[in-house]
Amino acid sequence: MVNNINKFIEECEQSLIEKFKKVNQNALYNQKKVLQAFRKNNISQRHFVPTTGYGYDDEGRMALSKIFSDIFNTENAIVSPLIASGTAALSAALFGILRPGDYLYSISGKPYDTLSEVISGDLNGSLKDFKINYLETNILKEGKKINFDYKEIEKNLKENFIKLIFIGRSRGYEWREAVSLNLIEQAVKFIKSISPETIIMVDNCYGEFVEAKEPSDCGVDLIVGSLNKNPGGGLAPTGGYIAGKDKLIQLIAGRITAPSIGMEVGSYAFGYTQILQGLFIAPHVVSGAIKSALLFGEVFEKLGYETLPEKNSEDFDMIRSIKLNDEKKLIDFCKTVQKFSPIDSNLCPEPWEMPGYSDKVIMAAGTFIQGASIELSADAPIRKPYIVHIQGALTYEHAKIVIEEILKELNK
Repeated sequence: MVNNINKFIEECEQSLIEKFKKVNQNALYNQKKVLQAFRKNNISQRHFVPTTGYGYDDEGRMALSKIFSDIFNTENAIVSPLIASGTAALSAALFGILRPGDYLYSISGKPYDTLSEVISGDLNGSLKDFKINYLETNILKEGKKINFDYKEIEKNLKENFIKLIFIGRSRGYEWREAVSLNLIEQAVKFIKSISPETIIMVDNCYGEFVEAKEPSDCGVDLIVGSLNKNPGGGLAPTGGYIAGKDKLIQLIAGRITAPSIGMEVGSYAFGYTQILQGLFIAPHVVSGAIKSALLFGEVFEKLGYETLPEKNSEDFDMIRSIKLNDEKKLIDFCKTVQKFSPIDSNLCPEPWEMPGYSDKVIMAAGTFIQGASIELSADAPIRKPYIVHIQGALTYEHAKIVIEEILKELNK
């Protein structure tokens, strides 16, 4: 029970002043990096122009690839509104690189739920159907702290030729910290010392602009993500990106279109203004989302709930998880988020059998862009201990309003 909700929230904000300063410094650094990429590539009105048909000489598409390459410090990139989601981008990358008999090895445990059928589905066109082998090693946990299982990784690298190692930067619905860039950098050095030819790929979803560096700055060969999340800045209407070494990008381009044409084609009749503008403001939007996550964590920790990351931990993605330990509280929490969303506030979310997930899932997302995780949303599998995962917020103020309303519900 909170007697004075507004005062309580303000006290929580005061506790976060130093953390907010650090977030602001990081946003400034990343904004400079993005601005420099725009200036380097001389972005102008001609890059906004829509194209149709094959999209030959589509200057907007080509400029986007160059900008992402510069921001992420890679040799090449594919950025396309025709990539439907982060999962679609990851799937295209895996199928573009792997061949029958190759080994895919996840060293960060089970990938996000929607990749399960991509990797090991039966008779659905999965990697398994194409005779691609899959290995998985769970992350070592010490409480909520994590590390890679280097002993197991070394064993598997020496017993098999591993074509591609997969690292999920975020944590999906797992109750542990996200993978930091320091951990990724250590893992890259370790892996390459044993097997230099092994390709290392990172699912970068929820991680872009959270830290000053990106996985590609840490020696990773390929990073993949969604424009509906951090780099879209809440404006990109759709799309995904794949950035990394040129030889890998060329293989993946052949998978996305056809080996004979790669990314020489690909039109977009709506133009690229929103995607470019969204990318430009992304560091600012991400910083607001991180501050929102910090406030959710501070408020609920002070109310006695377990949260992740913990109060004294760093943020390595923009997600905040709260262990509610009660199914009704979890559902009510999500309903309040939906009720105080700018879009579809009249709807009432209910748990349902969502494709790609093993449990019923409830999702609250009153978003301008359907399913955009950079906008304030909350979702959870309906399973004990009933953990809700909050991400995004186009404005910090919106998150603060929603927290106030959730506290009102808890006070009833």
